[in-house]
Amino acid sequence: MKKIPHFFIVLVCILAAVQLKAADDFLPQSKWIGSEHCQSTPNTWLCFRKTVHLPSVPGEMIANIAVDSKYWLWINGKMVVFEGGLKRGPAPGATYYDQVDIAPYLEKGENTIALLVWHFGKNGFSHVNSGTAAFRSALLFCAQGANLSIVSDKSWQCSVYRAYQNTEAPFPNYRLSESNIRFDARKELAGWNMPDFSGKLGASIEIVAPNEMPFGKLVARPIPMWKNGGLTDYPEVVKNEKGDTIRCRLPYNCQITPYLHVKAPAGLVVGMLTDNYTGGSANNVRAEYITREGEQEYESFGWMNGHEVLYVVPAGVEVLGVKYRETGYNADMKGSFACDDDFYNELWKRSARTLYITMRDNYMDCPDRERAQWWGDEVNELGEAFYVLDPRGWQLATKGIYELMNWQRPDGVIASPVPSLNWCKELPLQMLASVGWYGFYTQAFYSDDYSFVPHIYDGLKKYLHEVWQVDGQGMPVVRQGDWSWGDWGTDVDMEVLTTCWYYLALKAEKEFALHLRKLYDANQIGEMMKRISAAFDARYWNGKAYRSKLHNGETDDRAQAMAVVSGLAPVGRYKALLKVFKKEYHASPYMEKYVMEALFMMGEPEFALKRMRDRYAKMMSYPYTTLFEGWGIGAEGFGGGTINHAWSGGPLTILSQKLCGIEPLAPGFKQFRVAPQLGSLNKASAVVPTLYGDIRVDIRQQDHKLGIQVVVPQGTTAVVALPGSKEKVLSPGTHILP
Repeated sequence: MKKIPHFFIVLVCILAAVQLKAADDFLPQSKWIGSEHCQSTPNTWLCFRKTVHLPSVPGEMIANIAVDSKYWLWINGKMVVFEGGLKRGPAPGATYYDQVDIAPYLEKGENTIALLVWHFGKNGFSHVNSGTAAFRSALLFCAQGANLSIVSDKSWQCSVYRAYQNTEAPFPNYRLSESNIRFDARKELAGWNMPDFSGKLGASIEIVAPNEMPFGKLVARPIPMWKNGGLTDYPEVVKNEKGDTIRCRLPYNCQITPYLHVKAPAGLVVGMLTDNYTGGSANNVRAEYITREGEQEYESFGWMNGHEVLYVVPAGVEVLGVKYRETGYNADMKGSFACDDDFYNELWKRSARTLYITMRDNYMDCPDRERAQWWGDEVNELGEAFYVLDPRGWQLATKGIYELMNWQRPDGVIASPVPSLNWCKELPLQMLASVGWYGFYTQAFYSDDYSFVPHIYDGLKKYLHEVWQVDGQGMPVVRQGDWSWGDWGTDVDMEVLTTCWYYLALKAEKEFALHLRKLYDANQIGEMMKRISAAFDARYWNGKAYRSKLHNGETDDRAQAMAVVSGLAPVGRYKALLKVFKKEYHASPYMEKYVMEALFMMGEPEFALKRMRDRYAKMMSYPYTTLFEGWGIGAEGFGGGTINHAWSGGPLTILSQKLCGIEPLAPGFKQFRVAPQLGSLNKASAVVPTLYGDIRVDIRQQDHKLGIQVVVPQGTTAVVALPGSKEKVLSPGTHILP
């Protein structure tokens, strides 16, 4: 994709003005600062240092910190932040900033503040570089306390940290803004971040004031700082026969930074990478360490992921120890699922692990090849999050919603992945899924957070009613967009899928219009939905399945599923559709989620479980803790074939939401339904975290009769629907039925 011209950036910034009010957390005297010896060269690292005198220690002192692109913060020699900052791009021409309370680390008298800043210096599929070679990598710092302020200005010391370098080829693939990291310990600035540092860094130069280009408007970080597990021993460490490679097993697929402790002569190169280095048929990130003379320790700060870490050790290097640090999105896995079949237990567990490994700065399709906020993936991921993560985990999708709509093009087109300037295209069906029932609406309804709706409504309306066109019967006209893609695999019936996804987008838009009291809009949207519903069967039903006239392949199982979950397929079609689902197996793991959901909606839990097992059996036979991009590896992997793609985690949602039957009836689960369908299982239990506390259900089936225990959190009510029994409304507390 060609670089987006400046006029486009200006126009989109106007569209994003609601969210991007200039931050007032930075004093006017604070300046973006950098080094006169550094321009916007990719993979540049800078050391910043400032000594301040405090007559007393404040009870609270919030430091507002912005960088392009990442930073590590020490105060008085103690690490305060391990990898701060978010990838740039809340909107074109905007930068996130962190808010950190530094008061607990301050002392009366002299205090040393030190930051290491990593400047990516290139665009990626989830990051927008701040500018051209005329601009420098930089830091913006402002901390205010009672009668005291600390701001970044030319009084700070700053030097390019030349021990940080690029490796030789191979380099990470073009989708990644991160570079390989080489650290040459022979050029180390020992103790530069310690109070007793006797050396001197260079002088800082002032670049621009807050909210000015090239760094642009400042937006407060909307998600938590990372969870930090500290340096930890590997569960298993094995040297190969030659002794030149150490393979270190991780407890599961996780985001880590590798550490080593060695004794060596100067000038030898130790390589560090994971077993996911070539994940998804592409080179990803790795690291190198060049030794100095003697005993030494080093941690490479660029995160990577996998099941194993590999240290490639040359002769002459004595390894004294290796460790790893796990970091990741700061939310806890509060949800759970268990049943009397270990296959489904493990599938749910792997789905949860895959969800977590695809969360960091943004929801990712995968944590290795792209780290990109593809919205087809995010729709599935945000739905999973409500059944496994505490409320902090839900914030990442809201961040993504703002980003997606802030990057909406002036002509109304919505595209992903964002933020990006090296590849951003409209996949029309992914965009309909994003703005629709399973995307924006699920995020608002399940979280009871509609705060983003006023910001996105006009852009959503423009996309659905100006970009998209309808024919004389009110049916949406198939859009090619930048990439006409409905799913991996074969036999995709784009016309039927388009109609279903468009209908679900209108359904969400109508709810948002009602929320904003736009009654005229809601009525108009309702009429459009009626026209589609009236024409759907006549246009696509052939007596056996839903097919468009131009579809020449096998009958699309995805299309049938979307007809059911959208509500466009009447109940009278279910018997015929079940035959289709028993014969056609074309959906990728991304769209299989909707097939499983349709089967439960049709009252077919036994076959839903059977199909789930059949489809996931091969994937589950591999010794991995995460789920794949496709049904297998290599040629069966689809799209490059990574082993960690959370769009495959639909079983997590289905097992908790449909099999255990836990769904919200009011925003935020203030009222919820429990309508279990165990199928062939005899028992199942689930925990679902909510704003009010954990919903807990424990279901038993004997002789086709269900019994259930339900824990209803304070402030909520439950509606329990068991087969053959009237619905019962339950107040807060623990209940046993029947």
